[in-house]
Amino acid sequence: MIIVTGAAGFIGSCLISRLNKENFNAIVAVDKFDDPDKNKNLVGKRILHKIERDTFLSWFDDNFEEIEFIFHIGAITDTAEFDKKLLKHLNTDFTKEVWNKCVIYQIPLIYASSAATYGLGELGYDDNEELIADLKPLNPYGESKNEFDKWALSQKEKPFFWAGLKFFNVYGPNEYHKARMASVVMHSFNQIQKTGGMKLFRSHNPDFKDGEQLRDFIYVKDLVEGCLFLMHHRKDSGIYNLGSGQARSFIDLTKAVFKALKIPASPAGGHENISFIDTPKDIRDKYQYFTEAKMDKLRSIGFDHEFHSLEEGVEDYVKNYLRDGKYY
Repeated sequence: MIIVTGAAGFIGSCLISRLNKENFNAIVAVDKFDDPDKNKNLVGKRILHKIERDTFLSWFDDNFEEIEFIFHIGAITDTAEFDKKLLKHLNTDFTKEVWNKCVIYQIPLIYASSAATYGLGELGYDDNEELIADLKPLNPYGESKNEFDKWALSQKEKPFFWAGLKFFNVYGPNEYHKARMASVVMHSFNQIQKTGGMKLFRSHNPDFKDGEQLRDFIYVKDLVEGCLFLMHHRKDSGIYNLGSGQARSFIDLTKAVFKALKIPASPAGGHENISFIDTPKDIRDKYQYFTEAKMDKLRSIGFDHEFHSLEEGVEDYVKNYLRDGKYY
């Protein structure tokens, strides 16, 4: 059996779909399953068992002999969540319990870290493990992920294979339920369809023009390829970046959505249909203006998958999923 926590969520459900395509059908989906919109992500997928998150750890003890691999994707991913106690409980302490059981039963583990651990990028975006203790995340979510990374590296006992993956800005199908936290691609699609234009966050940093904030956007289909590669590889344990390796602007992204919808960005070919609003105050001082995954480490162990360009990923997402409300 392969365990996927956060199974009904955006990335977890896409990972299950990809596993099914590889004929891995003995999937144990772990989540709360209390959100009807999220649960739509699992319709049609081949799943052996659905286990409630609150009972998973005891179920783990009873069924460890049948578990082949664990993808621990589940977490609170809201960067505007400031309940540190809740984040510590679910993002840090729960992951420690999963880790410890993987040590006891010697089960390989991949868990989701985050590019939010890098903060403003003062030390760059290099997944050099010697730098992790000095990273300064900008919000409690990033702190909760970095605390676990630091803890994992400090452990004398580890699963025989483990990997922490620092996901960058992921977009793609199965994020319909994410509301405010959905990708800018989905927000652009919805706004352009409704109003003919898109409002992006204004820059509050003099080094960046409005809309030219740069992020490493990774299409979820590329991200799950990285997960599958490591599941098969099962050596070279450690913490890895998983992004596209190329920073792109929000204007580039929005233009790609216009193009996928076959709507000119403007009659003159500029971006007059893109306007700007102030970044919400609750995230303004915690806003990353530049991220770009250094991907050498994952590439060096044999991951040679060719990523979608931003334009290719957006086109696939818009045409094959968003336009008709389809799932992956």
